[in-house]
Amino acid sequence: MNFPPELKYTKDHEWISVNGDIATIGITDFAQHELGDIVYVDIDSKDKKLEAEVVFGTVEAVKTVSDLFLPVSGTITEINPILSSEPEKVNSDPYGDGWMVKMKVDNREDINKLMDVEAYKKLVS
Repeated sequence: MNFPPELKYTKDHEWISVNGDIATIGITDFAQHELGDIVYVDIDSKDKKLEAEVVFGTVEAVKTVSDLFLPVSGTITEINPILSSEPEKVNSDPYGDGWMVKMKVDNREDINKLMDVEAYKKLVS
């Protein structure tokens, strides 16, 4: 499994990458593998200010539906437009074209509270 070391991770298997005050969020390679073939992504939280650990959408796989949890507080600024027609991108490229949302982070210090790659690997092993 792939766990990019430059990302931060959550106990709910989301990853976050930060560039300035904009963060990109998706689900981990581990999560997409556990879910199986993803057939639908439902995110309707654009322009909403949400708190950390609040559900911002769902992913539907052949076997189950899973909630998506926001790693940090902030405002969703963009939803990945590719996922409406190609939800399988989450399976094939979870850290690239399969990202879920971009957001403006309220407090960058909150990102430091998330797991680094070593802690996340320990969680999923």
